[in-house]
Amino acid sequence: MVNQDIQKLVRDAIQGRQYAYKQLMNRYKPGIFKMIYQIIKNREETEDIVQETFIKAFKSLDSYNSKYAFSTWLYKIAYNHSIDTIRKRKMKTFSLDKPIKLSKGEVKHEIRDESFVPDKELLHRESINNILKQVESLPDKYKQALILRHQEEHSYEEISSILNIPIGTVKARIFRAREMLKKKLQE
Repeated sequence: MVNQDIQKLVRDAIQGRQYAYKQLMNRYKPGIFKMIYQIIKNREETEDIVQETFIKAFKSLDSYNSKYAFSTWLYKIAYNHSIDTIRKRKMKTFSLDKPIKLSKGEVKHEIRDESFVPDKELLHRESINNILKQVESLPDKYKQALILRHQEEHSYEEISSILNIPIGTVKARIFRAREMLKKKLQE
């Protein structure tokens, strides 16, 4: 869809035309879902946040500046809402080294060993999972820039706007993230 078409849909949505809301939502929902899921890691919670993102966006369409891409504005709302959700969430963690104390004694954590995979497809899948795991282990500021660039395929300018940082910082973070990832994968 051409940017002019998007701008027309935004103007129509501001005027309350339901078809415009629906078309904008259909156009951006898959990408928004994918980005939020990368951050939240929970399908149900991601679906809720996607809905809340569109509600927030549609309520504040008047604040959208048409000088910038609508997608950038929308992704920034989604990103910020996801980060706010994580901040509000109180994560309960536990040590894998310490046993769990029960009324009848203790239980140790056992983690299944999935390193033996006789099939080539499984090896490939494991390799991809390893890469994703290494991406996840990067510091947040590098991981976010890398995901927005390589998984979401945003331009440097869009990433700059979404993360609210200068383009030079975006480029530096992506370069540094690639170097860190390369080093981790070589190990």
